Amino acid sequence: MASKAKFTTMDAYIASFPKGVQGILEEIRQTIRLAVPGATEAISYQIPTFKLNGSNLVHFAAWKDHIGFYATPSGNVAFKKELARYKVAKGSIQFPLDEPIPYDLVAKIAKFRVQETQANKKTKR
Repeated sequence: MASKAKFTTMDAYIASFPKGVQGILEEIRQTIRLAVPGATEAISYQIPTFKLNGSNLVHFAAWKDHIGFYATPSGNVAFKKELARYKVAKGSIQFPLDEPIPYDLVAKIAKFRVQETQANKKTKR
């Protein structure tokens, strides 16, 4: 797990972990970049975040035994079946580090969040 450092970039966050975890974090980063080409990288809540048009899409973080993926409660509800084998809380998912990370599911959830944020913006207009 990373130290209590204050991160300003995704690169700095990822670099603070052991090589094996860095590879997983970088693969998640690239998966989201490919799924949502227009998204921008940020650090929010001291963890890597992807934003689109000013809205947070997804966050991810490394912990001692898992990767946390944060797609808001609606992201978890929409993929309830696919997430059944993972530990899930209101807006978080835990992908154990000793199991393969479901990168395809990460991409699907990121794309879902794009559709959701676009629909929310239309509703607010």
